[in-house]
Amino acid sequence: MEDTKPKEISSTKMFDGYNKRYKHYSPTLGCSMTFYIYFPPTPKSSQKFPVLYWLSGLTCTDENFIIKSGAQRTAASEGIALVAPDTSPRGLNVDGEADSWDFGVGAGFYLNAKQEKWKNWRMYDYVTKELPSLLSENFVQLDTARASIFGHSMGGHGALTVYLKNLDKYKSVSAFAPIVNPINCPWGQKAFTNYLGDNKTDWEEYDATCLISKYKDVSATILIDQGEDDSFLHNQLLPHKFEEACRSANVPLLLRMHAGYDHSFFFIASFIDDHIHHHAQALKLAVKL
Repeated sequence: MEDTKPKEISSTKMFDGYNKRYKHYSPTLGCSMTFYIYFPPTPKSSQKFPVLYWLSGLTCTDENFIIKSGAQRTAASEGIALVAPDTSPRGLNVDGEADSWDFGVGAGFYLNAKQEKWKNWRMYDYVTKELPSLLSENFVQLDTARASIFGHSMGGHGALTVYLKNLDKYKSVSAFAPIVNPINCPWGQKAFTNYLGDNKTDWEEYDATCLISKYKDVSATILIDQGEDDSFLHNQLLPHKFEEACRSANVPLLLRMHAGYDHSFFFIASFIDDHIHHHAQALKLAVKL
């Protein structure tokens, strides 16, 4: 039987805390998965760290954010643990899983697939159920009941949909250049057709712009940062569609457009501190440990 208990496979000190990478077998996805936790410096008291989940974008693994974002500096000072899972199942050798960069491996879209061929693609359940349970059972220093979520691009889509459908589980949400209306963009249409089939009602369950009118009991302001020089802005991301939906549903949204910035981690690193502070406030953290 595969070992579902997480095994530490690397550890690197950073800002007096540690980036630790783990591997485990996921019954939800039917394969081995890796994820990172950044543990802030241990406080003198027995205080547990709240958890801030990061969902990455297309082609990413659990490593990109940890290596490139620079989020650890502010996470350390705020006493927040960062958790970064992978973006899809890996190693299953499903026919066609690696044929294109925007579908299959590295492109789980944080949904539960309905098509038999892609039955292992259940990143929604992995992120909302299996991973939180795994953390709660194996890491006593984490307070998984105090959690928030954010992400980038496909991961921004994931963060928004996961948050809206689980308002009792997460204190806040934010996103960098999220795919907010996937039913109306090429990335989303390709993924949803293959994972979910042709029923558009199923698609709407994973579209933040559609969901906002259904789950509008949002208390914390949704923060979105978007670069104006992002090459995907007008055909894939469509942030103003989400802005209109939030306005109609009277949901608090702060959409910040940034001149000159693109879709890369240079953009993310430029504004990551604002996002950590945004979540720290929602998690009611003391600034000093």
